Amino acid sequence: MYFAKLHGLGNDFLVLRAGEVRAGTLPLPELARRICERHGGVGADGILVYRNTEGDPEAEFSVEIFNADGSMAEISGNGVRCLTAFLNHSGEHLTGEMRIRTVAGIKRLKFLQKQGSALVYRSSMGRPITEPARIPARIDAGPGPVLQYPLLFDDGVVNVTLCSMGNPHCSTFWPDLGHAPFERLGPVLEHHPCFPNRTNVEFVQVLDRHHVRVAFWERGVGPTKASGTGSSAAAVASILNGFVETPVTVHTDLGSLLVEWVPGRELFLTGPAEFICSGEYSVAGPLLEPA
Repeated sequence: MYFAKLHGLGNDFLVLRAGEVRAGTLPLPELARRICERHGGVGADGILVYRNTEGDPEAEFSVEIFNADGSMAEISGNGVRCLTAFLNHSGEHLTGEMRIRTVAGIKRLKFLQKQGSALVYRSSMGRPITEPARIPARIDAGPGPVLQYPLLFDDGVVNVTLCSMGNPHCSTFWPDLGHAPFERLGPVLEHHPCFPNRTNVEFVQVLDRHHVRVAFWERGVGPTKASGTGSSAAAVASILNGFVETPVTVHTDLGSLLVEWVPGRELFLTGPAEFICSGEYSVAGPLLEPA
């Protein structure tokens, strides 16, 4: 089957046309696990299976998103931006604005500019959710927002700030990311029993009133170079705690994303997406067998 590979600041995705994912060949979760594997597959953080929604008055395309472990994601901020860049790059959609239907609702994207080989878009990400029951999080902290909540785990306690961007997020703050227990605490928080659907985890260092640096532990993936919803959640957590004010530049290993958000309103995320390559993936195995 045909695939295209794109990335948003190193957060990489494989784009697949729903019509080319042959019915019954493999369930999409298993396909995601195989094709995202970085040694025996193509390698990626997730797959984007899209279709044209001709006749839908609200969106031009819809997408199903699966993480590298085969779990379904409600939304991916970098993913929808990569899909939009692919559709523009391939000529399948030529206008500068697009609406994409996701499990977490319709996201609107607007092309802003080209930066080298990357395309930059501003995305509507909806209103952040801060009520624990809707995140969801099993925390007795009132109606929310949940700010700097002391969460117990086997080795101690960590203060967490929670929200949902259509998918669950848990943000923690550290004076220096270089000394944050990222590899140890990331999986512990992802699988903590208070998160019935698991959670994405952000390790946040506040740099000044408009800049933060973030390391991302993504649900179903593990360490990622960047995350669109994770950057949004980190900015929301930083704003709600009074550490920063909008707009917030989120610095990652390979660049930055811009988050604009006023509490009670819709959040907007601006960042790049870049085409890497395209090719054919053989689901059944090697194309040629040895004689």
